[in-house]
Amino acid sequence: MSNVLKNRYVRAILLSAVLLQIGVWVRNMAILLYVMDHTGGDPFAVSMISVAEYAPIFLFSFLAGTFADRWQPRKTMVWCEVLSALSVVGVLLTFVFGSWKAIFFATLISAILSQFSQPSGMKLFKLHVPGEQLQVGMSAYQTIFAIFMVFGPIVGTFVFQQWGMEVAMVITAVAFLAAAGVLYLLPPDRVEKGEQQETALLGEMVSGIRYVFSSRVLSMLGFCFLAVGFSLGMIQPLGIFIVTEQLQLPKESLQWLITAQGVGMIAGGAMTMAAAKTIPPQKLLVMGLLGNAVAVAICGMSTNLWLTLVAQFIAGLLLPSIQIGINTMLLKNTESTFIGRVNGILTPLFTGSMVVMMSITGVLKLYLPLAVIYGIAAFLMIIGLSFILPLYRMREGNVVQSTEQTGT
Repeated sequence: MSNVLKNRYVRAILLSAVLLQIGVWVRNMAILLYVMDHTGGDPFAVSMISVAEYAPIFLFSFLAGTFADRWQPRKTMVWCEVLSALSVVGVLLTFVFGSWKAIFFATLISAILSQFSQPSGMKLFKLHVPGEQLQVGMSAYQTIFAIFMVFGPIVGTFVFQQWGMEVAMVITAVAFLAAAGVLYLLPPDRVEKGEQQETALLGEMVSGIRYVFSSRVLSMLGFCFLAVGFSLGMIQPLGIFIVTEQLQLPKESLQWLITAQGVGMIAGGAMTMAAAKTIPPQKLLVMGLLGNAVAVAICGMSTNLWLTLVAQFIAGLLLPSIQIGINTMLLKNTESTFIGRVNGILTPLFTGSMVVMMSITGVLKLYLPLAVIYGIAAFLMIIGLSFILPLYRMREGNVVQSTEQTGT
């Protein structure tokens, strides 16, 4: 790990991720709590926060990924964070002098800009981090997200309760600007070979689709994304029913399940980081999917709190293996000039399938027992695993190259 941290690009990306997570969680919790207070817990208003977070993934991910492939990654990330900060300041001014409903745009605009920034960050990893260090670097990156999954809501809630909405927005803007400053200190982007000639935007988007379908690895990852998205979407809204119906506990006990999974994610991120050099990414992905399938099945059948907590911990422990395995395989098997488009195709597959399944889970719950629904979710996880098994013995760094992939 010490060798990886000697790379200034890794240090900059990790530090900017920490600053961004501070800003994102302070903003998200402040907006959520403010809307809850201001509307008396109106379900429609609260749901609009999620719409502002997820809608840009469907609407902008592929287009943003195409532009991310065209633009220089460091400059793109810096501008995205600066514009996010400015949008928060603008919304804050509107909030102070006008309608409080403008706060939804802080989430919406930032979520749109993140669709440009996120693939640019992956491209920066690809360009400046040696192949043998990619998995360790991605492990550290995912561990930051796991830590904030546990502590982010605590920090965001504390800031809002202590200082209110205005201070929370100021802290968010400062965190975004600080993240931009860290990235700005990196050397200017180098122009890659082949970037001087830009083809039509539609042609680049079509070539990105061809690139994914002509790569066995990326196609299999796409099918895996679909299956895992369906699986997670099926159980995402049902945690509260596991607590109240399966375990016969008050709804407030849901926090213990979330905490167990969050602690597992932190431990799993640290373990994966330590073992990243010795375990290939496809093996990490297989372990993560298999372990999560077992944990989901146990949660669906268990009527014992401690057994359910252990299952939640195991699911959290192995979740970083899935995230790190997927991201490392994507980076190692995608040329740098296509990273934005590949990310823009695969990410909506996962999120879209998850949201679709979340929208019908309520209906399934009316007709099927929890144990059956969780069993189906575990089976979908196994289906996702079946698409990865053919790649299990694949040699690392096997980048597929063809005229179709390069879009020529």
